[in-house]
Amino acid sequence: MINENALVIYKSKPAVVKEKTDGKITISLYDGTQVKVRDKDIEMIHPGPVKSFDSIVSACKITDDFSKAVRETWELLLDDEDASHSLKDLAALIFDEYTPSSAYGTYCVLLDGLYFSGGISEMIPRSKEEVLAEEAKRIEKQRDTDERSAFLAYLKNCWKKGADNKIPAADITGMRFIQDVEALAYGKSAKSRTMKELGLGETPEDAHALLLKSGFWTSAINPHPYRFGLSLGRAIIRPDVPADEERHDLCHLAAFAIDSPWSYDPDDAVSMEFVEKSGGELTRGGYAILYVHVADPASSIFFDSPAEKEARDRGVTLYMPGNTVRMLADDALPLFALGLSEKSLALTFKMTLDRDFGIIETDIFPSIVKVKRITYEEADREMDAGTPDAAVLRDLMELARGIYGRRSAQGAVNIELPETRITVIDGIVDMEPVAQYRSNTLVKECMIIAGEGAGLWAAGKGLAFPYISQEVDIQGRIPDGLAGSWQLRRCMRPRVLSVKPGRHQGLGLDTYTQVTSPLRRYTDLLAHMQIRAFLRGGKPLGADEISARLGYCEAASAAAAQAERATDNHWTMVYLSGKKDSVWDAVALEKKGNRWAVIIPSLALETLIPLQKDVAPNDCVKLTLKSVNIAKGEAVFVQVI
Repeated sequence: MINENALVIYKSKPAVVKEKTDGKITISLYDGTQVKVRDKDIEMIHPGPVKSFDSIVSACKITDDFSKAVRETWELLLDDEDASHSLKDLAALIFDEYTPSSAYGTYCVLLDGLYFSGGISEMIPRSKEEVLAEEAKRIEKQRDTDERSAFLAYLKNCWKKGADNKIPAADITGMRFIQDVEALAYGKSAKSRTMKELGLGETPEDAHALLLKSGFWTSAINPHPYRFGLSLGRAIIRPDVPADEERHDLCHLAAFAIDSPWSYDPDDAVSMEFVEKSGGELTRGGYAILYVHVADPASSIFFDSPAEKEARDRGVTLYMPGNTVRMLADDALPLFALGLSEKSLALTFKMTLDRDFGIIETDIFPSIVKVKRITYEEADREMDAGTPDAAVLRDLMELARGIYGRRSAQGAVNIELPETRITVIDGIVDMEPVAQYRSNTLVKECMIIAGEGAGLWAAGKGLAFPYISQEVDIQGRIPDGLAGSWQLRRCMRPRVLSVKPGRHQGLGLDTYTQVTSPLRRYTDLLAHMQIRAFLRGGKPLGADEISARLGYCEAASAAAAQAERATDNHWTMVYLSGKKDSVWDAVALEKKGNRWAVIIPSLALETLIPLQKDVAPNDCVKLTLKSVNIAKGEAVFVQVI
């Protein structure tokens, strides 16, 4: 029978019975809240009367005397551990009395669970082994809590002031508690208990900043590829050695693989023949013949083979300062890259051009070529020499200019913005502008027309193919110089991959695809596999299958492109982090509100800053670097007045 003013337990909390009416019991909780409950919702631990709630609650406060009394009571009853004891009996043993306060204190002992188990009506002493194990567990938990509290205090101080004495990366305690922050910084988790407990934003940027400030990360750690879900593990599936087959022997042609000195995966080369000069024009009955030789991985990589699936998953080769993660296994380079041995296997795109540098005919076939690898700088120097190679390079250069002129007449958009090369060696970052040479144009135009020729060839054969189209939306007058290129870039709509040909307005072509980088881009490899299937007399993939592959690899390619941009920006910030108050030459691009978009050519870095009112597009200005935030990827500049 539960009386008024009795002490009861409701949802593990103490309550006092206030009244009983119509089968309902009104109880009052410690905070004064009154609740109507049923008889079965509560358990009485003392009949009362309860005079003071405060005295009841204080009975559960842990004191040395209280702990000692509980342990002595448990030890007293230990030999009788199979017997149960009522809460009333235990209250009398622990407190020497049975009152509302001692009853609730005894209930708290039961709730704690260290010495007794069971319920209010039968409290059973736990065995000595159980108690010792539980005590050890609680000591370990308390130690963990204390260490975490101390570590959080350290992190909070780091966030406010930075770390004077940075924690070593091998610190076990720190590494144990910092893992969720690292997971957030890497983009592997959307939440972090540590960041939340510190009252910081649960964002990758804030997590990155905390890791830098606390000394657990250095600026050499680049989290961006992981944030885009990319694997930095190497491709491991080595394609088969190409089988012997009939190939056109083109070793008599001078073939040049022209690339940057830091390129290690050459996959295209160019040749010309039957070119004579008459009155400054390329002629041979009005024709010029251009060969673009391309690495031939599709000679042994087939649809749905392990190597093809691995390349499809990656989409592209990921190029980052200090680390290149190839689309194909590194072991594939000796099999397919051009110019690594005396003779190379290639898939050659042979295009016959008319006087206006349009394509009359495209032929595609497997070949054997002798490729000479040279840099852009070497190619430019060679053009000015008096050697046979020089004559071929000059003819190729003249041809490239003609191709560019035709595209320009057809509405091609030319964008020229500065580029930089970032190197990271032993954590030291260096940046240098990428020089532009005449041979850059030579290679670019030859690769573009190879894409046009391949697209026309595939369309003529009715092949489902990875065609590329693009729209351009130019409104208003476009200025010259860097400001013009910057504005033109914004006019370019995203490119579209489709199994049907479409106009590429940016290049000024009605049909276009990409076929010259099958070692670096999956879409190029896919095009090669379609070409190879057709040439063998096999069954190329249908439109639906090509579309599915394009959608899959395009997502991976887009992630890689974003990761590369974010990575370059990261290393740019690291490079600038030690250059506070340095002065940089910049070019004004466009006014946006009360600020100007500017570009620093030597860094290829674009930013927004306030400038003087009389600045015009393409004006040169000087900027001072005031601060750098590596975690946010931001640098603050101000104009030098």
